[in-house]
Amino acid sequence: MVTVRFFAAARAAAGVDHVDVPPGSLADILTGLTQTFPGLDAVLPRCSYLVDGVAAHGEHSLTVVAGGSSVDVLPPFAGG
Repeated sequence: MVTVRFFAAARAAAGVDHVDVPPGSLADILTGLTQTFPGLDAVLPRCSYLVDGVAAHGEHSLTVVAGGSSVDVLPPFAGG
C-alpha cells in the first residue's frame, strides 16, 4: 500500500489526515482520491506532491509510486 498524507486545505477537503491506497501511477492515485473524497477535486490541481520526500514535477502520469511509499499532498501555504 501507499500512504497518502494530506496537509492544510487538502486535509480539510478530505476530512482525514492520511489514507492508504494501492500503488500505481501518481495520476491514478490522484484520480482515485478525488473519487473517494470529492472535495479534493477543487484542491488537488493547486497542490504540490512529494513521493518519498522527493518533489514530483511535470507529468504526474509518469511518476510511479511503489508499495511502501508515501505521497505528501501539499496545497499552497500562506503566511510566514
